[in-house]
Amino acid sequence: MTMNFDSIPRDHLPALLRAMPKAELHMHIEGSLEPELIFALAKRNGVVLPYASVEELRAAYAFTDLQSFLDIYYAGASVLLREEDFFDMAMAYFRRAAIDHIVRAELFFDPQTHTERGVPIATVINGLARACETAQRELGVSGALILCFLRHLSEAAAFETLEQALAHREHFIGVGLDSSELGHPPEKFSRVFTRCRELGLHLVAHAGEEGPPAYVWSALDELRVQRIDHGVRSVEDPALMQRLATTRMPLTVCPLSNVKLCVYPTMAQHQLPALLEAGLCATINSDDPAYFGGYLNQNFIETFEALPQLTARHAHRLAANSFEASFAGAKDKLRWARALDAAFAAAVRQGQ
Repeated sequence: MTMNFDSIPRDHLPALLRAMPKAELHMHIEGSLEPELIFALAKRNGVVLPYASVEELRAAYAFTDLQSFLDIYYAGASVLLREEDFFDMAMAYFRRAAIDHIVRAELFFDPQTHTERGVPIATVINGLARACETAQRELGVSGALILCFLRHLSEAAAFETLEQALAHREHFIGVGLDSSELGHPPEKFSRVFTRCRELGLHLVAHAGEEGPPAYVWSALDELRVQRIDHGVRSVEDPALMQRLATTRMPLTVCPLSNVKLCVYPTMAQHQLPALLEAGLCATINSDDPAYFGGYLNQNFIETFEALPQLTARHAHRLAANSFEASFAGAKDKLRWARALDAAFAAAVRQGQ
């Protein structure tokens, strides 16, 4: 569909960013735990938190790097003990997703964060899977689960987690790799990713956030992933940028997260425009929205406010990329793409 995006006034852009259908492909469900829900679950489960109030906990969300964030992230997850806890957490996110006009959400979850605390993996997966089913039925949001291995743990621990999870194979569509990036290159998990590929699982991995472009190369060549999560440091390597553009390898970029964790000093210095202008299949996502200051629409709004070179053309491309990069079926992708075009056609008519 050919449209004159230039006819959409810039002051119409925030409303269009909010209303356009979109997919979210990089969202850690444990990272959607708001302080209010953390305290509610702590009370329900008799967990004593090292914070006196919601306000004190929220004030602790001052991170200097990835590891300082992870420390408080794992503390927050300590309130998740029962299937109902995981269901309530995911449903809180899905309700926000519906408001943000997210039509597809592929959620990361970290079973090792919970099994190490004695929570059975069935409790984790069943609660999240039930939320995905409920979100589709009640909210019209298509949800899917991607099991992530914690890269600061061993590959043997990842294999153990995979074997535990296979009893619930019907509830997750792929595997990923997250947690502390520096010092834990993707090739550390080559064998377990080979096994997952043999099982027909989709493969993604965090790379090129704090880690160097070499980690992106390793994720592509050693793990043979289908998406790169973050990947923003790819701009430092022209050959890598060319490969990513040529192969349409998706990057799930998380702008507010990148600023909060000091990947970029300010949003105005973010390299998303460079990724788009180089022809990469970049997308916008919220990462850990409860901790990083905003859900998906807030990421769009603040990114476009700080980077005036981004226009309605880029907004359409980012949303279209999110559908292309998703693991949804072809019919759903086509339906969402048509809805996206309809939203932009209406915006063009309003701007004329």
